[in-house]
Amino acid sequence: MLSDSRVHANIPAGDIQRARRFYTETLGVPVADEHDGLLIFKTDGGTTFMVYETEYAGQAGHTIAQWHVDDLDAEVKNLRSKGVEFEQYDLPGVSWSDGIASIPTMGRAAWFKDSEGNIMCLDDAAGM
Repeated sequence: MLSDSRVHANIPAGDIQRARRFYTETLGVPVADEHDGLLIFKTDGGTTFMVYETEYAGQAGHTIAQWHVDDLDAEVKNLRSKGVEFEQYDLPGVSWSDGIASIPTMGRAAWFKDSEGNIMCLDDAAGM
C-alpha cells in the first residue's frame, strides 16, 4: 500500500550544473548519488530528493518542495546572507514580518525560488 511507502520530490532544473551549485553551496545539501544526469540529494534529516534537467523547469506556479526547519528565522537569515530572495504573496488572513508569513491555521512559513525558478517553502517544524 502507498501508506507504507516513502515519497520524495523530483525537482526540475533548466541547467543541472547551476542547480547542483545552488543546492550544494547555497542550501548546503550534499549530492548523495549521481547517475545518468540525475542528482540525488539526501538531507541530514534522512529525506531524499532528485534534481533532473528539463526544459520545463520553473514553470510551476506553486510550491514544489517544503523544508521543515527547527529555526525558521535563522534559516531565512542564513539564506539571505547567501543571496536568496524571499517571496511575499497576497494571501487573505496572512500577516508578514521580514519575509515570514504567519498563517493562522498552519504556523509560520517563508517562500523562495531556487536557481531554476522553482518555488520552495521553509516552515517552522515546531508549528506544523
